[in-house]
Amino acid sequence: MEKEMMELASSNSDQVMTKMEDHHHNKLSSSASPPDDLPSNVQRSKGGLVTMPFIIANEALEKVASYGLLPNMTFYLMKDYRMGVTPAQNLLFYWSSATNFLPIVGAFVADSYLGRFLAIGIGSIFSFLGTILLWITAMIPKARPPPCDLSTQACKSATPAQYTLLVSSFMLMSIGAGGVRPCSLAFGANQFDKRDNPNNKRILETFFNWYYVSAMIGVLIAMTGIVYLQDQMGWKVGFGVPAIIMFFSGLLFFVASPLYIKEKASKNLFSRFVQVIVVAYKNRKLAYPDQNSGYHHNKGSDFFVLSSKLRFLNKACIIKSPEDIKQDGVAVDPWNLCTVEQVEELKSLIRVLPLWSTGIMISINLSQSSFPLLQAKSMNRHITKNVEIPAGSFGMFTIIALTLWLVLYDRAILPLASRIRGKPVRLGTKERMGIGIFFSCMSMLVSGIIEHIRRRKAIAQGLLNNPEGMVAMSAMWLVPQHCLNGIAEAFNAIGQTEFYYSELPRSMSSIATAMFGLGMAVANLLASVILSNVDNLTKREGKESWVSSNINKGHYENYYWLLAIMTAFNLLYFMVCSWAYGPCAENMSKKMVEGHGDMQLENLS
Repeated sequence: MEKEMMELASSNSDQVMTKMEDHHHNKLSSSASPPDDLPSNVQRSKGGLVTMPFIIANEALEKVASYGLLPNMTFYLMKDYRMGVTPAQNLLFYWSSATNFLPIVGAFVADSYLGRFLAIGIGSIFSFLGTILLWITAMIPKARPPPCDLSTQACKSATPAQYTLLVSSFMLMSIGAGGVRPCSLAFGANQFDKRDNPNNKRILETFFNWYYVSAMIGVLIAMTGIVYLQDQMGWKVGFGVPAIIMFFSGLLFFVASPLYIKEKASKNLFSRFVQVIVVAYKNRKLAYPDQNSGYHHNKGSDFFVLSSKLRFLNKACIIKSPEDIKQDGVAVDPWNLCTVEQVEELKSLIRVLPLWSTGIMISINLSQSSFPLLQAKSMNRHITKNVEIPAGSFGMFTIIALTLWLVLYDRAILPLASRIRGKPVRLGTKERMGIGIFFSCMSMLVSGIIEHIRRRKAIAQGLLNNPEGMVAMSAMWLVPQHCLNGIAEAFNAIGQTEFYYSELPRSMSSIATAMFGLGMAVANLLASVILSNVDNLTKREGKESWVSSNINKGHYENYYWLLAIMTAFNLLYFMVCSWAYGPCAENMSKKMVEGHGDMQLENLS
């Protein structure tokens, strides 16, 4: 969920949008444009605005179907599969990790072998099959554990076959997400990126705007409408509706197949990195050339001189013999000679990895879905006497806070600061990343305080042994922690994305997009490790675990505060990494001048 909110919010960032447009202009136009030897009427018959509704509908409906399943899944696992809160949350961590990691694999497979059309189509089919399997677990009684025996209070756990069926549904949906999510936006851009059209940039911007707006609406519908159906009409309807929606998502995409521009798969960037490492190892005993001409460059390259950092990699592009290069300037064997561009691309990726690792902790905090859900379930969720917010819908406050803060920051705070200083003001990418980590720490601190108060009230009401009892405390007290999460993500997630786009070469735009998702995948796995260790260490000697399934006996506040302490140390680690990284590319560039040149752009980094 947090990755998706970052993607939605990034539409508000001019810098990211501009780079995405530039990337699509330079990288996709050649493959998106029909061959020149085709008649003009045939060339014009593919792509264009007519494809927009089908692509956007496919993405938006996929969001409704998939994101509508996650908020209440903890309840389904605990009540119908007899799981404790720790095993249930760990399973959701693994599911989220797979869902965040497989889009990276999907992007690689689409770019190298299948092409984006087939990747989206196959992904839609897998997602539909996954939702059908999950719906079957709710429809067929024998597909899940039987009800508990009320006379003996005995409850049977899921059999291996039942558990396999459940996990298979999760894996199919993750595989589906791996095909749809990394390709949908780029595939849509292919349909409009026609450089001979003077309105090309405006059309692309219109598509991007509609794409993000529809995706955000889809997520909000999922977190409200689908969650409401599950609460009021049960799992059969609550899981059946997403399956139907996923069916129409795939159907609408395939119906417009004759209208699409379908680019072919091309070489992938990952193999280029491996080539640099292999060739650098082969040439490890070679001496460095005295002149820059001793290195292999691409024609028209932006890189004229190799950087001195990570110098051992420079040996990958040493020209050992003129015979290693063809007449057109291309290496005869890319596994024997690399270009300066390849080496510098790998160096830039290695350099950003320490700062990338600082974003993992905030992703761990954002992935804690089960505990706020159980808190909300035990509190008074009525807004009025007849209106009650579903426990699984409180996550929408994170999205709302994120969106409102971006609008306020972009339209009010920055203009006001610019008027006060007398010149344009903005925060650098690294500063926003650090501020986001700080707000994430505050969110965990506030979460612990609210839970401490809630637990004391529950015990005072005699609910220590009754986790299903309603505490006389409004669930609206949970809103501040969700809002802090939203602000944290507005700063850190978008800051990360802009940082990768500005620091990595333009040829690595796909890698820049994948970096945040990879961080989320790693964070989900580490979150599972942290949760399991906390559970095992705190329930020794017969004590109640901090993360007990009985929310009133456990100490969720201690778990939140542990995450807050870890986040505080992560903030210090971020400062060290930021200092070691040095100035960003945006700071090393010449000062920009606006208007008549009397106002310099001030970067607060």
